[in-house]
Formats: sequence, structure tokens, C-alpha cells
Amino acid sequence: MKTSLKLFPSRYTLVNAFAVLFITLSFLLRLAFMIMDFSQTDHSFMGLLKVFFVGLFFDLGTISFFYVVATLYFLLMPKRFYGTLVDRILVYFGFSLALLVIYFSFFAEITFWDEFQRRFNFIAVDYLIYTYEVFKNINESYPLPILIGGMLLLVVLTVWIFKRKGFFQRTLSANEGFAQKWIPFVIAVALVLFYGTSIENDLAESSSNRYNNELSKAGIYSFFAAFRNNELSYTDFYKTIPEKQALANVQHQVSGPLDSLVNPTKNILRHVKGGAEKRPNVILICVESFSASYMGIFGNEKNITPNLDSLAQAETYFSNLYATGTRTVRGMEAITLSIPPTPGRSIVKRKHNQNLFTIGEVFRSKGYSRTFFYGGDGYFDNMDKFFSGNGFDIVDRGRGFLPNGDIVTSRKNIEDDEVTFENAWGVCDEDIFNKVMKEADAASEQGKPFFDFIMTTSNHKPYTYPEGKIDIPSGTGRSGAVKYTDFAIGQFLKQAKSKSWYNNTVFVIMADHCASSAGRWELDVDNYHIPAIIVNLEGGKGYQIAQQCSQIDVMPTLFSLLGWNYENNFFGRDVFSIKPDEQRAFVGNYRKLGLLKSNELMVLGDGKVANQYVWNKQDNSLSSQPTNEAFLTEAISYYQLADFLYNHGGLDLKANP
Repeated sequence: MKTSLKLFPSRYTLVNAFAVLFITLSFLLRLAFMIMDFSQTDHSFMGLLKVFFVGLFFDLGTISFFYVVATLYFLLMPKRFYGTLVDRILVYFGFSLALLVIYFSFFAEITFWDEFQRRFNFIAVDYLIYTYEVFKNINESYPLPILIGGMLLLVVLTVWIFKRKGFFQRTLSANEGFAQKWIPFVIAVALVLFYGTSIENDLAESSSNRYNNELSKAGIYSFFAAFRNNELSYTDFYKTIPEKQALANVQHQVSGPLDSLVNPTKNILRHVKGGAEKRPNVILICVESFSASYMGIFGNEKNITPNLDSLAQAETYFSNLYATGTRTVRGMEAITLSIPPTPGRSIVKRKHNQNLFTIGEVFRSKGYSRTFFYGGDGYFDNMDKFFSGNGFDIVDRGRGFLPNGDIVTSRKNIEDDEVTFENAWGVCDEDIFNKVMKEADAASEQGKPFFDFIMTTSNHKPYTYPEGKIDIPSGTGRSGAVKYTDFAIGQFLKQAKSKSWYNNTVFVIMADHCASSAGRWELDVDNYHIPAIIVNLEGGKGYQIAQQCSQIDVMPTLFSLLGWNYENNFFGRDVFSIKPDEQRAFVGNYRKLGLLKSNELMVLGDGKVANQYVWNKQDNSLSSQPTNEAFLTEAISYYQLADFLYNHGGLDLKANP
């Protein structure tokens, strides 16, 4: 009994009960997620056993951090103060606060899983930074007063139950001294050090089924792992080859037959020869979360994209195009920098993201003005700082959140009297297009060609938009938001046709990423398939671009179609210059980097691992294959060089005279 008291003194009754509660809630949450996506998980006996045992392992790691705080307090509180008013206040307050944390995490994980089918990751970390949009979005998407009230009620109810069970009484009336309390504290510290220094979150990813891997994780543990690891060094974590070899390989891949390298020993800067140049205005509409599967031309039968389907059939559209990532900033990175995704967070959100060689620099060299339009506040995801730092003027909602000095070009606000509808993420798509129309009129009067980059917002949870525009009520789901975005684009182009500048304007409509990245595989290829349409291009009527290609290829292809001669530092290529056996797409998330060639997929992972698969397009499945060394080397070359150039100034304007 003496030993038992030393290991589990009654002073720790409450914290032990809290640990049991936490593990029970985590088990129930894991079970709920499994039921929600039962068809996607490996629910064999061994698969389930592995999920719950690995999950318990990470739950113990999470609870150890709570435990060490509690045991430290109990260890340091002298015996003579047990049960005093101060002790009672601190015990009740600390216990209630810990309960609030786990209940908040419980409900937050449900909403996060509903949208991303993942445990907390770097997206959740980013959301802590942009509290205005996130909490406003939650408030518009969910009954926030009920959620907050429910959490507080659960805290009160749990305190009452634990009090009825006598846990508080045994804790506050304990009589153990220092000597009997130190063992649990030492054990807790040892566990914290073990998990904090030795256990990486990706240890949970031991299954070939991505859902099982996510289920095996613990949300709070995953959150802090993402907080610590949202930037990854390619050379430290991924397979590498000699830098000179990577450079030579990529130079060979990206250079066309008439291109000439400017700095062959340093980067991929090359001079691209064109023909008879055309210089129309260019308006690029980057559509939020727009999967190819929403469009009728790709098999959707809901008729929610009638305008875009009509445009695709009448104009030029890409039928085999893939996004590089799963977030808006990845799409922006791919479009503006024409670069494969680097591990960790997007370059748009990194420190060294200004004065880079972007598509804006190509437009500047041709005499264009450049403007970035966003219906919300561009401080979100660092967008304004990135675009302004790379020469774009800014037009956004401008509610005053942006730190001083982040915008070094001109900025215009979307004023209140220009807004007909607004939600957490910004003004509706019709309002942003109306603002674009005004600015295009003004630019046209100056006689200078313009390039406008527009980021839409309506196709985003809470899926709200002006009523009466389409036949689906606002706020009822993704289909309505998609149809409204389609409607707004259709109206914009219809109004643009009445403008004097329309005949000399090319419109590029392209998604930033798909609506969902969820899937059971390392990289779910079908959830990277996006549409892109080029409208009003001379000679571009009724044309389908069927080559397998990447988001980074769209703008270089447009430059080629316009006959431009220009300096090119892009990994993207004119798709018409790519031979059939060279066609490829880059797909990735913040940790997995994939190269897709036809139906062959190479995935590079941190931990210096690589896996090769055959992608079955019919059922979107992956089958493991023996590694082809040439294919592996090609994948490494692209990603290693992209990371190297970014980190060593190879993407800077000053590096590209």
C-alpha cells in the first residue's frame, strides 16, 4: 500500500481522473471520425487495432503535458496549504481551464475534420493568426452561441460530476508530503521529454491508408507538431542528389529547342523566343476551391456551372490540368512564380517573398500595369505583402488590419458603398468583379495595357451569397456557392463585352486548388484536378488542351500563344513545346511532394523516403510499384532545385538581370 500511495497519491486523484476523461473523449472522437468516413478507412481488424493503439500512444503523449503542469503545482504546494481557499481556487480554476481546452479542441476538431478530413495541421496554426476571418466564418457557419454555451455547460457539468464522485475532496484533503508526490512528477517530466524530443507526429503515418494515419493522431499533439514544423528544410528531410546534377537535369527539362540559357551554371533563367507579339490586356480570375469535378464537361450532372461549361466548349480549356497544392496560397505561388511546391508553407507566406521573378515581372517588361484584387482583407495569408512586394498594386476591402509598411505599392479600398453583400471572407464575387470593371475602365483611359489578378471568395464556407441570383438558397452548401461563382463570372464577362477594352482583353479563369484534398492515399491525385479556361484569345475558339500539365504551365503557355519574347525563370513550360513522354504535373501538400507522369506517380516524403505508384484514374487508387531510378532522379531534381533557388536567391530579380 505504501508503494501504491507513492506512485498514485490521493493528491493526484483529480488529475488522474482528468487523464481518463481525456483519453475517453479522444477515443470517442476517433471512433466518430471513423464512422463518418467508414468507406475510406481500412476497417480490417488489424487496421482498427493499429489505429486505436497508436492513437492511445499519442493520447498519452498529449496528456503528459497537462499532467506535468498539474503535478508541478501539487509538488510545490506545501502540505499546510492543502484545502485552503487559495488551493481550492487554483485547483478549481486550473481544472476548469484544462476542461475548456479539451472541450474546445474536441468541437474544433469536428469542424476541422468536416472541412479537411485531417487532424490539426499547419492550416489550424495559420487560422490562429487570422482570427477575424476564422471566427467570423465559424459564427456564420455554425451556431456559435450554442457551441460556446455548450462548452461552458459541459465544463460546469463535468466539475459537478467530479465533485459528486469525490475527486475534488480527495485531492484537497490529501495528507501526502513532498516525498510522496515527486514520483508522479518525475514520470510526467520524463514522458514530456520523451515525446517532445523523440516522437515526431509522422510516426502515426505507418499505414498505406491516409485516413487511418490521420485517425491515429491526436489533435492537440498534431497542432503543436505543426506549429513547430511548418517550414521544412528540403536538404535535411528529403532525398537529394548533387546540386549541379539537379540544375542540369531541370535545365534540360524546361528549356525549349529555341531557348538560350542566360546563366547556365547558376539557375534556369533563359531567353524564350516568340513570334509576332500581341499585347492584349489580361485578366486572370483565380477561383476559390474549384474542382474540375464540379463542371459538366468533366461529368458533373448537377448543372451548377452552365456559364463555365459554355465557355470551355466555345473557347480554349485545359482538360488535364493539376493544381500544385491544396490551399489558396499554393495556387498563388504556382501561378505567379511558376514553381513546384516547396516543403512546408507556401512562399507567399514566408519571409523572403519579395522582389522575386514573377509573371508580374514579365508583364512589367511589356509595359503592363499590374493589380491584385481581393474581396477580403489582403493581410490574410500574407497576400497583400507578397503581391505588393512583387510590384502589384493592391485593391482589397481594407478594413485596417494590415501592418504598416507591408504595402509598398499603391492601394485602393473596396468602399462600403461598393458592397452589396459581404461575409467572413469578403465581398461577394459580383462586387469584386464590379470593382475590377471600374479599374479596367480607368486603366483603359490611360492607354496602358493592364494585368489584373483577381482572387474570388464566394466559393468558401459558409457558402453565402446574395439571394435571388441563382436557384439554390444562400448558405445551403457548396453546390450553391459554385453555381453563384459561375453566375458571377458569367455576368462579369457579359458586362465586359460592352466595354471598349473587351476586344483587346484575354481572360484566364483557373482554380487555385480543389475543394477537398481528402483521400485515402499519400496524395489523392483526383483531388488536384482543376479547370482552366482562356477566353477571348485570338484563334482560340473551341480548342481543348489535352496535354497533362501543371498549374505552373498555364501562364507560360499564354505567353507563348501571345508570341512573346521574354526572359523566363520559370519551371513551367509552354505545354505545346512539351513532348508526350515529358508531360508531367506537380502535386503536393506541405510534406509530400509528387511528380505525376501519365499514370505514374513518384512521392517524395520527409524522412528521405520515396514511393512510386501507378495511379488508376477510374477509381482514383494508387498501387505500389518498384522504384524507377530515372523517374526518382527527375522528381528529386525538380523539388531540390526549386527549394535551392528559393533559399539561395536564385528566384530574386537581382539574380536575373
